[in-house]
Amino acid sequence: MEKGCEERLQKIVDGFIKCRNAFTAIGDETRQLILLILLESDLSGIRVGEIAQKAHLTRPSVSHHLQILKESGMVAMRKDGTKNYYYLSAEKTQWKAIADLTGLIYTSIQHISAKL
Repeated sequence: MEKGCEERLQKIVDGFIKCRNAFTAIGDETRQLILLILLESDLSGIRVGEIAQKAHLTRPSVSHHLQILKESGMVAMRKDGTKNYYYLSAEKTQWKAIADLTGLIYTSIQHISAKL
């Protein structure tokens, strides 16, 4: 294996390790639904009650799933007094790391395919 391939492979391994919790978090259908609701909302955020209404879920269920998404780095939260607003952010989340990892994997596949 050539040196460039070894380095690229190690970056992919490191990327999988860095993004493991994020991939686990977004693998759940309920959390995917919550992410879609967050994508539909504006960037200022949305409260648990609004998400629960739109997703037809209980507030405790939404809170549980949001906590997992937040801990995995997929969702950001801001406080306004006693209110919490959840939102998606390109800077404060793992989305860039996932995009970089998938881009690196795609580039590696193209590189391998070109040799065939």
